[in-house]
Amino acid sequence: MKISYNDLDIKFSMEHINFYALHFVCERFLRSIPSHSHSDNSYEIHYIPFGKGKVKLDHVTYQVVPNTLYVTGPHVEHEQIPDKEDPMIEYCIYLKLEKKSNDKKKEKQGSYLQLFEDTKIWFGQDNQNIHPLMQQIFLELDNKYTGYMKQVENLLQQLVIQLIRNYENIQKSQIQSKTSDLAYSKYLIIEEAFLYDYKDLSLDTLSRLLGLSPRQTERLLLQHYGKTFLQKKSEAKMSAASILLMDPKKRITGIALDLGYSSVEHFSNAFRRYYHKSARDYRKAMNYV
Repeated sequence: MKISYNDLDIKFSMEHINFYALHFVCERFLRSIPSHSHSDNSYEIHYIPFGKGKVKLDHVTYQVVPNTLYVTGPHVEHEQIPDKEDPMIEYCIYLKLEKKSNDKKKEKQGSYLQLFEDTKIWFGQDNQNIHPLMQQIFLELDNKYTGYMKQVENLLQQLVIQLIRNYENIQKSQIQSKTSDLAYSKYLIIEEAFLYDYKDLSLDTLSRLLGLSPRQTERLLLQHYGKTFLQKKSEAKMSAASILLMDPKKRITGIALDLGYSSVEHFSNAFRRYYHKSARDYRKAMNYV
């Protein structure tokens, strides 16, 4: 699985800096990425929602688990090594920075962006809920909704601020932090279940995995994901469907069976409700034919 967007000419400004977003990638690593680095004023944001592996940052090895965030600045050597049993999925956004020549006074006075510029390497667990931001950025790029470029610019500005708050280790709130610590393993169970077992997953099965009743499980999903079990399952299936449709050799009937639908009509109705177009029209629009 690899989704990438290049040459989009996305530019946004924050204080004395112009940001250019040059590359967006979402990929499941089935092979290692050799050591490489980027040029002056280049920053790569890496977020791993699922899977495991290792990364080497300037020859120091770090263990990657779900919810890992790391940033590599100019000339930082980095290498990614996926776990063979549970390969990591990564969102990666490549930014190029340019200081505004007419804003030197503001730069000298200092700004919250100075920490972003000065942090060449950062590795840790995200505590600012970056995953939904990443999902929304790629959703906008994928669907090209009205005003999507401006929306992506706004989302990228939020992302930079969330990164800085991670650097400063600012917790969103003390209550949320404690809840997250207590329920961390449950979040992983939920997310991996919907990622890998969406085809046959039932509410009873998920409840047993979590050690909760079906009612408690539904309450947990609504509280932390804002969705019911059926909505989460539909979301997982539709995400998988969009990937399967990339392969022009796969027939829509076969995709429906692969996703666990009882008939192609059932799949087609579900797909149209979710994406507001047929699977065939979606495939044509994305040039997957």
